[in-house]
Amino acid sequence: MDWSSSLQGLAGGILIGLSATWLMATLGRIAGISGIIGNLITARPRGDSAWRLAFLLGLISGPVALMLLGGGLGNVAGSGVDVTGEVIGQPAGGVPLMLLAGLLVGLGTGLGSGCTSGHGVCGLSRLSVRSLVATITFLVAAIVTVFVVRHMIGGGA
Repeated sequence: MDWSSSLQGLAGGILIGLSATWLMATLGRIAGISGIIGNLITARPRGDSAWRLAFLLGLISGPVALMLLGGGLGNVAGSGVDVTGEVIGQPAGGVPLMLLAGLLVGLGTGLGSGCTSGHGVCGLSRLSVRSLVATITFLVAAIVTVFVVRHMIGGGA
């Protein structure tokens, strides 16, 4: 077992939990990424975009800083780093398929009134039944999607 990856995952999870707690404690807001982005784009409510932009820049700047400091892309397949036992693997399709998938995820978060960060991290920690149902739905949809793509369509190992 690779304890390094496990500890990195644990540290990442703790940081995500702390950031969600901090946002709730300081601004009374849920750290739901789809809601933060959606309301930043639509400018609702007015004058509420500074913290949203800062939050999103923080999401982007962390990985960029890690890459600039020589951390690479971690265990992502094809990242140029010689990593044995790559966890994530190659994408099942090209850029057009990934763009379509991103669009469908965006539409799904709109229809489902939230995303995995809002429901899975923040909602479950508040013992929200609605978030529990949403998170179970996300997981089942992901499992079915992976099964169909990898085993029925044949898009991966």
